[in-house]
Amino acid sequence: MKILLIEDEQRVASFIRKGLEEYNIQVAQAFDGVTGLNIALADSYDVIILDIVMPGMNGLELCRKLRDEHGDQTPLLMLTALGTTDDIVKGLTIGADDYLTKPFKFSELLARVYALARRKTVVNRVLTVDDLKMDTKAMEVTRGGKRIELTAREFRLLEYLLLNKNQVVSRTYILENVWDINHDLGTNVVEVYINYLRKKIDHDFPVPLIKTVVGMGYTIKDTHREDTA
Repeated sequence: MKILLIEDEQRVASFIRKGLEEYNIQVAQAFDGVTGLNIALADSYDVIILDIVMPGMNGLELCRKLRDEHGDQTPLLMLTALGTTDDIVKGLTIGADDYLTKPFKFSELLARVYALARRKTVVNRVLTVDDLKMDTKAMEVTRGGKRIELTAREFRLLEYLLLNKNQVVSRTYILENVWDINHDLGTNVVEVYINYLRKKIDHDFPVPLIKTVVGMGYTIKDTHREDTA
């Protein structure tokens, strides 16, 4: 496994790097955001560990650039000493996959890293509903033959809905499986991303696929089903 660690605090960076290397994990390192971005774009990594507060370019801006400007979908673990809901939500909204608040136990960081690395292992499968098709290996989504561009987070959300097609999934399950959050942060991030998806996969088509089940959650259904909500 190969990890990119972007952390400006020398003591914390050394602690993380030594711990990971004890598990035979290769660690590339950067101590500021600009250098970290350049290293991230120059090679391929299984997971990026990224601090929020850094000189040159903060972690939130770096994450945004990776996801939106460069289309990089490497699983990203965000470190924050701030511990505030706003910063965590902002990071998750712009594309971070998980977060860890300082101080933390190394065993917890290691578990998060392994979980994110496993997620990167792509299974070659095609998921479909009605005329919507998702190729998880090629990372492509089409509807009616028209290619639809999704961000990494939108892709994961749509994949989760497709894996559970014709079933209702709750907001809590979506947070747990798409954002790896096992408690409610009191944010509308799920609703925001459902709306993003609707604009991309439903807006220009005659029949909407994503349905809201009031008081229960969301579902994506084949349009031929008589029980479509």
